[in-house]
Amino acid sequence: MRYDKFTTKLQEAFGEAQSLALGQDHQQMEPQHLLLALLNQEDGGVASLVSQAGGNPNSLKQGLTQSIARLPKVEGTPGEVHVSRDLGNLLNVADKDAQKRGDQYIASELFLLACASDKGEAGKLLKTSGISKPSLEKAIEQLRGGANVASQADEGQRQALKKYTMDLTERARIGKLDPVIGRDDEIRRCIQILQRRTKNNPVLIGEPGVGKTAIVEGLAIRVADGTVQAAHQDVRIYDVP
Repeated sequence: MRYDKFTTKLQEAFGEAQSLALGQDHQQMEPQHLLLALLNQEDGGVASLVSQAGGNPNSLKQGLTQSIARLPKVEGTPGEVHVSRDLGNLLNVADKDAQKRGDQYIASELFLLACASDKGEAGKLLKTSGISKPSLEKAIEQLRGGANVASQADEGQRQALKKYTMDLTERARIGKLDPVIGRDDEIRRCIQILQRRTKNNPVLIGEPGVGKTAIVEGLAIRVADGTVQAAHQDVRIYDVP
């Protein structure tokens, strides 16, 4: 396994997992170490993904901590930690999944999905915390919005979008946007501009209160409903407050 194929977030968690294993006098790094490191990332997305999939991150952390405490300790050995067979197998599963999806790098959510598909300790803990593979796959689909992982920084950029913007498309999907009435012509015109190969950035100009936001929300509703061209059915529209 080439660890330079990991996203930056997964690389950071991998380093934290190594430190965790060393601190516990473990000779091998297990899936539990890496899962706990991912959950503990302050600006990572695994904890929120667990919640979105119907799981309890705190319960999962507690279970992982207890599982790690039960692992055999080897004292008085050089400070080296090896990847266990179980962890290596799960990383390979995540790698194959990434290739199948057309990703250039292995993202944290695919390792989480590999764990959820596994019958080992990590998979059991995920199940106990309330996560099923179908619910996790759905949460990952919503997180990605049809996009591939094209760079090592993609995970971090995703979290920045989540932190500083509002996903209007997702709000439309869950019914949190009011229906837009009387703006069909403007919405259609925006869609026409977006379909151009060049000069495809629509600009809405007008005084405050004339309905510019309503047009954008109407466009988000159409994307969420799937009533746009195929090329735009998987896009997301973000609002910067």
